[in-house]
Order: sequence, then C-alpha cells, then structure tokens
Amino acid sequence: MSRIPPSEHADAPEMRQLLAQAEASMGYLPNDVLSLSHWPELLKNLGGLIKTILESGEVDPDLKRLIGIISSRTQGCTYCSAHSSYAANKLGITAEKIASVFEFETSPLFSDAERAALRVAWHGALQPNAVTDEDFAALKLHFSERQIAEIVAVLSLYGFLNRWNETLQTELEPLPAEFNAALQQSSEQKSGT
Repeated sequence: MSRIPPSEHADAPEMRQLLAQAEASMGYLPNDVLSLSHWPELLKNLGGLIKTILESGEVDPDLKRLIGIISSRTQGCTYCSAHSSYAANKLGITAEKIASVFEFETSPLFSDAERAALRVAWHGALQPNAVTDEDFAALKLHFSERQIAEIVAVLSLYGFLNRWNETLQTELEPLPAEFNAALQQSSEQKSGT
C-alpha cells in the first residue's frame, strides 16, 4: 500500500482531464498519478514534461524506454522498472530484449548506439559523476548534441520518478505487475534458477 492515498482533489473537474490523459496513455490509471494529484500544478507540469521527453524528439522511443528500465532497475525502483518494461513491450520491444537490458554490453540484441546510450544511463543512474568522458565520446559517435540532451533528459526524468515512487512505496497496478512477474519468471527459467 502506498504511503499516501490518492488526493481527495482527484475528483475535481480540472483533475479528471489529467487523470483521463494518464489513463489513455498507459491503458490504466497509474497510482503515481493519483499520488501526484495532491499537488495539481506538479501533476499538470510533470505530465507535460513526461509527454515532451518520452513522446517527442529525435531519439527512438524504444531506446527511451530502455533507458527508463536501466535507470529504474539501477535505482531499485520496482514500480518504475515495471512501468517502463510494460510500456516498452507495448511499443513492440521483445520481452527477451527487456529482460536482457543489463547485458547490453555483450548481447547481440543491442546495437552499438544503444550500448553507448545505455552505458550513460546506467552510470548516470548509479551516480551522475560516474558518467565518464569516454562514455560521452562513445555517445557522440552515434548521437547529435540534441539527441544527447534527450537521452540525459530521460535519465533525469526517471531520477525524479524513481525517487517519488520508491519513497512513497507506490503500489504497482495489475497490468505492469503481471508483465513484470512474467518477465522475472522467464528470466529465472532461462538462468535455470
């Protein structure tokens, strides 16, 4: 159970539109949106930021979701990791690739460009100053400065979301929970545990 329940303002007319947009985007009403409804201005502005970062720009949306998975798993945020994995699968990324995201350095499922971006995401999620000049040099081989800004924006967005949801212990909804459980079961069967 989440440490704070949905706001009583969630039923307000101006909130209904924001909640409906979130539900339409995800296919269910995310519990973190309900906790964000305690601060309607934050929910509205964060919703715009999420839409800008994840749904626009030049970087492939699939890669943005993989960055979200790496960031969330590194930070230990089960909620965001499950959400990112579920959304990635909805975009068409295979469960095998999602489950192998931390094998990006060696797995043939990942391109050199993805490796460079995921390395920066992983190191940045560990600690921002863990990203090295070498990491950025590899990133610049594949991405423009604009695209690098998008990659860092995705990483930064998930930094906020990871902290929000882990601190509040946001309860995971059934659809991403079921996908996450199936992904874990598949990984366990693959590794023989």
